[in-house]
Amino acid sequence: MTIKTHSARITGPVSYLTAQGQEHQIPIGPCLLENAGGTSVDICWGAKGQNSAVLPVDAVKTALNSGNMLLLD
Repeated sequence: MTIKTHSARITGPVSYLTAQGQEHQIPIGPCLLENAGGTSVDICWGAKGQNSAVLPVDAVKTALNSGNMLLLD
């Protein structure tokens, strides 16, 4: 399995669901995107990468197309 990691920046609203089903926003700032070629992308953020969420690939594409997420590499 090949995992692709990209540096990115959240620049606007990008939502994710918690385990309890609550909707939250990924904070504006740097993050890492990890994709193992499946239908979802792991997004990590925080000073030490201590926060993460899993988003469907389509949600990431929507965030990129709208400018709410920018790839840095």
